[in-house]
Amino acid sequence: MLTKQQEDGLILLCQELIQHKSYSGEENSVGEYLKKTFLALGYDEILVDDYGNVIGHIKGTQPGKKILFDGHIDTVPVPDEGKWQHAPFGGELIDGRIYGRGSTDMKGALSAMIFGAYSFAEECKKDFAGDIFVAGVVHEECFEGVAARKISERVQPDYVVIGEASELNLKIGQRGRAEIIVETEGKAAHSANPQNGINAVYKMTELIARIRQLKTPEQAVLGKGILELTDIKSSPYPGASVVPDYCRVTYDRRLLVGETKESVIEPINELIKEMQQNDAEFVAKASYSTGTEKCYTGAEITGERFFPGWLYAEDDEFVQAAFKGLRLAGLEPEITQYSFCTNGSHYAGEAGIKTIGFGPSKENLAHTVDEYIEVEQLTKAMEGYAGILKAVFQRG
Repeated sequence: MLTKQQEDGLILLCQELIQHKSYSGEENSVGEYLKKTFLALGYDEILVDDYGNVIGHIKGTQPGKKILFDGHIDTVPVPDEGKWQHAPFGGELIDGRIYGRGSTDMKGALSAMIFGAYSFAEECKKDFAGDIFVAGVVHEECFEGVAARKISERVQPDYVVIGEASELNLKIGQRGRAEIIVETEGKAAHSANPQNGINAVYKMTELIARIRQLKTPEQAVLGKGILELTDIKSSPYPGASVVPDYCRVTYDRRLLVGETKESVIEPINELIKEMQQNDAEFVAKASYSTGTEKCYTGAEITGERFFPGWLYAEDDEFVQAAFKGLRLAGLEPEITQYSFCTNGSHYAGEAGIKTIGFGPSKENLAHTVDEYIEVEQLTKAMEGYAGILKAVFQRG
């Protein structure tokens, strides 16, 4: 059980993290506050990489396994503060709830990780074989897993705990995500004489109809590999009296374990090839969306938007250790999987590092007006993180 002093410190940390507004690319203020927090709690080392990820390090008295707790410090924006009953960056504590942007997603979890690791290390006087790292990660909302690459390269963890909201359940996987761009080209002409042009939108609608017929794979645990159109744009726009010579659509593709960049896009490329053979005027291509985001450090993050899925078996040794640790902390977690994409896409999906998810609060509170986290969820998460450490380092 937490002491009153520990609970008060945990609540205050969560409130103060919320009060540091930290949209993606603007995490410098909360990053500085994290460094002060790690220092005040006696973490042995503070690491900051080129992207601005801030990592606190606790060293055990003996060498051993490295475990990394991952909590992103960026949040989605607040488009209209007037719609909030509680100040989005106030961190108000009312009736057992802490309100504010990022409370659930995911400054609450990060607070619990920081205090959970600290309380474990203090209780055993750092007499354990291994290393604990707690990372405040940038740019997760834009690029799941991309900034995390710097962290795993630096830390080289054996185990990772993702702190995304799980309502205190144990997550062992997730679908990944890809953003696919499909483009068609036509020939501009005056719309009074459309026969002189090639309408790129008509070509696109034919292709869209064919893409809708594609069957995506399905897996027993993770479900369907969804392929959903999310936007469509034509050019020139606005198209006053002109046949559009270009059209672009974006698809959101939810990825299952084992799918590759090649296997995911191949069915669309095969469709394009077939349609080109049957229509000499049909010109199209498919590719993955690429993005570039600027970090508060001045560095740039660039990459394709392809974030793999991952899944571990319930009897995996790390899954079972985490489950045991949560039970030691007095929790009764279900073993399930995330319905959304996380930084686990890098750790587990790309790097093959043993990864689980465990975090406080309900995932449907993320990104909402009057986002909040319940104090009870926050405190139980802290005890859960400490419990995981006890099981992994065999201190329980």
